[in-house]
Amino acid sequence: MALTTKMNRSSTFNPRWFSSDNTTVDKQIQAELKSSCTLPLHIAVIMDGNGRWAKSKGKTRIQGHVAGVDSVRDIVEACAQLGIKYLTLFTFSTENWKRPKNEVSALMQLLVKVIGRETRKLHENNIRLNVIGEMDILPDKVRSTMQQTMELTKNNNKLVLNIALSYSGQWDIVQACKAVAIDIQAGRINAESIDEQLISSHLSTASMPDPELLIRTSGEFRISNFMLWQSAYSEIYFTDTYWPDFRRPKLYDAILEFQKRERRFGLTSEQVQNNNLPEKKALT
Repeated sequence: MALTTKMNRSSTFNPRWFSSDNTTVDKQIQAELKSSCTLPLHIAVIMDGNGRWAKSKGKTRIQGHVAGVDSVRDIVEACAQLGIKYLTLFTFSTENWKRPKNEVSALMQLLVKVIGRETRKLHENNIRLNVIGEMDILPDKVRSTMQQTMELTKNNNKLVLNIALSYSGQWDIVQACKAVAIDIQAGRINAESIDEQLISSHLSTASMPDPELLIRTSGEFRISNFMLWQSAYSEIYFTDTYWPDFRRPKLYDAILEFQKRERRFGLTSEQVQNNNLPEKKALT
């Protein structure tokens, strides 16, 4: 039985950040997750299902996106409390620009409103905001809002919150390859020096570890052009839950499943065990 069955999954979470009335049961679950095995250093999430959640409730798609904001807040808070150092949220993909113009416009306005409202709370709780993606093509207001929050929170170190915005994994690899090509053309490196580490050092996530755990909500079984290079050895966790219903109990279930898996990275189980790693303990 899942560890988080101790918690009422239908409960409504307090919208305040790091509130002192965090339940005793929630604190107990977090303590058990911390003590039972290794926690992932970096969690990436494909937040999917806002539209279908809204449709199932007779609401508009933008109402679904608004509802998803509460899940973002709760997952960010839970990760910070657990000591997760990096959380990447797939917020808006390169392909999402093809959606109806009114939906894209509403999403951009929602981003400005949410980031503007939450910046102070992020800063007060020592969380650093970072954006990965094609920021140059974002609307001016979105770009300036993100840049202001990144500047304010740049020295925070409790949790790095990565917002993947106008992002795709293919774009990330292409822009890294272009940067390498420029270095070769300028004579700074030669072609023989190109390897996995060099490409990684030019990705938008160069300053952080690859995600150990990749979560996708809404019942889809694909990674949709998200962190293609970085997720080569990520443990992938799929859930049928739509994003607006994905709260910390669901996150705890995903982490618990991660902790049960044996991460071999091409080795045999015997080789992993001979390295004196505890059984089913995740490598970091």
